[in-house]
Amino acid sequence: MHSPLIRRKTLVVLKGYPRLSETFIAQELLGLERAGFDLTLISMRRPTDKKRHPIHDEIRARVVYLPEYLHEEPLRVLRALVAGWRKPNFSELLKRFWKDLRRDVSRNRFRRLGQALVLAHEWPDAGEWLHAHFIHTPASVTAYTSIMTGVPWSCSAHAKDIWTSPDWELTEKLADARWSVTCTRSGFEHMRDLAPAKDRVHLSYHGLDLERFGRFDAERSRRDGSDASNQVQILSVGRAVPKKGYDVLLEALALLPRDLHWRFVHIGGGNELSRLQPLATRLGIADRIDWKGALAQVDVLDHYRRADVFALACRVAADGDRDGLPNVLVEASSQNLLCVSTNISGVPELLTDDANGLVVAPEDPQALAAALERAIRDPDLRHRLGEAAEARVREHFDHDSSIRQLTRLFESEWQKV
Repeated sequence: MHSPLIRRKTLVVLKGYPRLSETFIAQELLGLERAGFDLTLISMRRPTDKKRHPIHDEIRARVVYLPEYLHEEPLRVLRALVAGWRKPNFSELLKRFWKDLRRDVSRNRFRRLGQALVLAHEWPDAGEWLHAHFIHTPASVTAYTSIMTGVPWSCSAHAKDIWTSPDWELTEKLADARWSVTCTRSGFEHMRDLAPAKDRVHLSYHGLDLERFGRFDAERSRRDGSDASNQVQILSVGRAVPKKGYDVLLEALALLPRDLHWRFVHIGGGNELSRLQPLATRLGIADRIDWKGALAQVDVLDHYRRADVFALACRVAADGDRDGLPNVLVEASSQNLLCVSTNISGVPELLTDDANGLVVAPEDPQALAAALERAIRDPDLRHRLGEAAEARVREHFDHDSSIRQLTRLFESEWQKV
């Protein structure tokens, strides 16, 4: 008798693939493949990053790209519409679509409908299960496709998708999905409060591939900011978007005493770079900053190992967007690198102030500057907290445990279908 993992071909719907900023998704896909899953990746957008992480080349799954904009592939969309029109479930799909559209009148709704029709019509690799990564637009395409095909679906929710989606939409998707997971307790509790069936919502930390992020056994520096020729290295990795709080971090750096010698390195792309770089100039710290842009994972790991402090000033953005538990904090902690961050969303689920990190309130440059100064001046503190952070990651954030949990969730449903 074949294992359910072999006979359930799974179509994974993603907003875009591959993406440098979503290593946690790539890591999960590779882990599922290694656990025996047969995946096909369905991407709603084509890649825009100029580089790839090595992990993307290890994933064997075929990638199918839906029309990113319907007008770009009109014949493909038209064929799907004509084919869908003849199917018995089309009227049910239209009923659901109009219900959604009345509450959210946007071109985005029509795009998701068109993408779902294309997916249902082309139906790659004889899929037997649908899984959405992100509960906003990918789950919309997945839910519409499920209505058309009758194929069940599940969902992994993360951060922005939870907090920027209206409650009515989350409630309906959580009712439709066979199960959902999310990666922070705050997100889990919010989703569970909205879910009609609370036992179908699960907490699953992404974890880290600890083989890829092996132990860093070299001795860390004893730089303390007193030597201009041996500056303390402060690192941050993340997209320059409002929820990352890079404007607050730059303001905090500008508040550090002038006698401290430090250098700040930022890794990541993002639309806010064009605003942040002039801000650094106005604050008088531009000559202390290296903007590296997006880098491959192996290069990021090298920077973790050369840095003295990792900083990330997470916040809730004006539109409600926020981080879950930023994977970069887990990665940095795995290399016994002291992290300075804020008590937003899932950050306190990893870092406890003065126990295995330094954690301050968001939107507070003065408090952040005080924590950074303390970390810069005290190498013993950095070493103590960094080692405690690494111990927590290696004990509680092992990627293999999350893959085992997801495997159980898939298998439990597949046995019912």
